[in-house]
Amino acid sequence: MILNHLVDRYGWDDLGKRIQIRCFTNNPSLKSCLKFLRRTPWARDKVESLYLLSNFN
Repeated sequence: MILNHLVDRYGWDDLGKRIQIRCFTNNPSLKSCLKFLRRTPWARDKVESLYLLSNFN
């Protein structure tokens, strides 16, 4: 849900610029990004922070 919201709001290109994670910039897909975010706490924290900020703007 969080990732879907961010992709809808920013798109993959802008999302990759805001959070520099390879799964957002190199052939992005929901499946590959979710798999990476489940295994990588620091990346998940960045995505969750951007989600919270996007809800206040």
